[in-house]
Amino acid sequence: MADSPETRYLRVADGTFIAYQTVGAGPVDLVFALHSYASNVDLIWEEPDWRPFLMGASQFGRLILHDRRGLGVSSRNVDPPNLETQVSDLLAVLDAVAARRPILASGDAGGATHALFAATHPDRVSGMLWNNPRARIAWAPDYPWGLGPDEFEQDIREAQDWGTEEYGRSVAGVRDAERAGAPRDAHLVDGANSPNVHAYARINRNTATPDVAERIMRDYWATDVRAVLPSVRTPTVLVSGTLDEVGEAEYIESLMPHAKLRVLEGRSGLAVDEIIGLLREMAGIPPTPVGLDTVLATVLFTDIVGSTARQAALGDRRWKDVIQAHHALVRESLARWHGVENDTAGDGFFATFDGPARAIRCALEIVDSVRTIGIEIRAGVHTGECEIVDGKHAGIAVTIGARVSNAAAESEILVSQTVKDLVAGSGITFGDPTVHQLKGVPDPWHLYPVLHN
Repeated sequence: MADSPETRYLRVADGTFIAYQTVGAGPVDLVFALHSYASNVDLIWEEPDWRPFLMGASQFGRLILHDRRGLGVSSRNVDPPNLETQVSDLLAVLDAVAARRPILASGDAGGATHALFAATHPDRVSGMLWNNPRARIAWAPDYPWGLGPDEFEQDIREAQDWGTEEYGRSVAGVRDAERAGAPRDAHLVDGANSPNVHAYARINRNTATPDVAERIMRDYWATDVRAVLPSVRTPTVLVSGTLDEVGEAEYIESLMPHAKLRVLEGRSGLAVDEIIGLLREMAGIPPTPVGLDTVLATVLFTDIVGSTARQAALGDRRWKDVIQAHHALVRESLARWHGVENDTAGDGFFATFDGPARAIRCALEIVDSVRTIGIEIRAGVHTGECEIVDGKHAGIAVTIGARVSNAAAESEILVSQTVKDLVAGSGITFGDPTVHQLKGVPDPWHLYPVLHN
């Protein structure tokens, strides 16, 4: 299971509970509108297509997510909200987290809420990004990109499999076709062999029941925000792909006086790097330097405490046996927790993970296992953007991870604030933070010891 940040609840004026999360602490607030068909703030972090967007955005801004009422882990005993209610609930969430003027990011028909919000509360928005913008779902003589009634009813019939593995295969087919660069109306694959089928089905089930899903689809069918768009004065970036409905995006651009269209090569829906780059640009955050391959990763550093004294006491031959046993135990744990060994120097290991909770649990296991051969280790864990140099992770995030490890005591695992924030809700507990000045790293750092439960 992927790591999910802590979820909190806000009770709005009519008594409905809205579930929300905040992740990261950058200089700009970013609101992502989760798709109505995959809206669950806990499970969205397991969604293979959403997670890269969420992780990328949280690295340079404070990411704000919430489940609409009637969906996900918000109150489910209420009707799905209309646009007006969605705007009211979003405003309540922004007030609760003291987000004054965030950037709003959305896709497809999900941008309708953000458009209405920006038109109604222009003083509460600094910018909008709308990927594959759609002002309405239904076909009309003056909106030829929509679905005709027969196509829509076919979609409704297919939704009878909502939340099942069959529906998951349908979603996988659409996403796989998009990844392959097939046009929107192409039927490239059926998704049957996709490794993501179970994840898609599970998240759909935990977003809504089939009857609520049909209600949402019919509400979308009846919605048209074209009359609102000329009133949106917020600077807006519309995004489309050369294989998407560029004409639809151009039409919407013509209705929005402060919108600019950016057309990407291929399909734009899953263009993570490009979308994150545009959000950085809107936020005034410098882009990643050109020519560097980067990836978000969790780094784990371990090394043996008192290794020199221990080697002197045992002698070279016996110490060699201990080191070999140590390496074998560490590698067993890395394999079990899906860690990738990047480097081994003497008595230390540098490994990377795609999730911080796995890195911590791996470190806990290593601490316990190496005690059986009479040694103690210390470990440090940090999550950040890493450069890939000659196939290995490098950059300031790696340096910070090493410095965090150096600050740890015998059998102690220290983590950075970023790691602690990302694993909230995972069952991992921490002691009180201590402040450290990490060598070569600006500003004091709060480091948290992992408690052995």
